[in-house]
Amino acid sequence: MLIRFKKNLEKIAMGLLSFMPEEKEVKKLQQTIKEYETNPNWHLYLWKDEDVIGAIGVRIEDEINAVIQHISVSPSHRNMGIGKKMVNEVNKVYQDKYAVCADDLTQQFYNKCDEVINEEK
Repeated sequence: MLIRFKKNLEKIAMGLLSFMPEEKEVKKLQQTIKEYETNPNWHLYLWKDEDVIGAIGVRIEDEINAVIQHISVSPSHRNMGIGKKMVNEVNKVYQDKYAVCADDLTQQFYNKCDEVINEEK
């Protein structure tokens, strides 16, 4: 289930985002979390089954695009479709108001999810 990031989940969110190559440095990670907390156009969601096992970040660009900029799943839960589920849920949340797309870092994964979605139709 997709839930909105809250301050009390900050350590978990930072842990999940740290699995992304560009978020390895603690200072960079802290800046990213701060941006999610303070910028009204940045939205961080966490995926919760029994525990929080994934994170997906969205940046609202102009009034047209919702850009997926972070996708991370706990290593012990990878290859189980969690990332795809998060992308699908974000699409549902934003599709009525924005064109959902991916940034350069998440584009390859987003395209894989899109291919699977189209195959299922």
